Amino acid sequence: MGKVVHFEIHVDDMERAKTFYGEVFGWKFEDWSSYAGMPYFGAVTGEAGELGINGALMQRQGASPAPGQALNGYACTIGVGDYDATEAHILHHGGKIALPKYALPGMAWQGYYIDTEGNLFGIHQPDKDAK
Repeated sequence: MGKVVHFEIHVDDMERAKTFYGEVFGWKFEDWSSYAGMPYFGAVTGEAGELGINGALMQRQGASPAPGQALNGYACTIGVGDYDATEAHILHHGGKIALPKYALPGMAWQGYYIDTEGNLFGIHQPDKDAK
């Protein structure tokens, strides 16, 4: 089986992206630039043993995605404990709503956002009472 074990978020402004993901989700970053030969920061997204994967922020190698263009890649969804508080953090730190909060009935709350670098991502709060 091919389990996803790492993700990369392409960014224009490394410090701005580190601030966004650090402030909104509490991610920590490790400088792996010497390994990659370009600005590349490992993203530690949680404690060892927690469900999920770690990834990285890497310097974008081309043009940023144009607003409204179709997704060309994978959309990562991040699990959260409080959807509304997380959305407020996203908006406060420069993110934008792409698809507002909606119910996955009997399972969760879901929505999609655009980060400070123009990338799409989702947030997901489990809630068996969602409707």
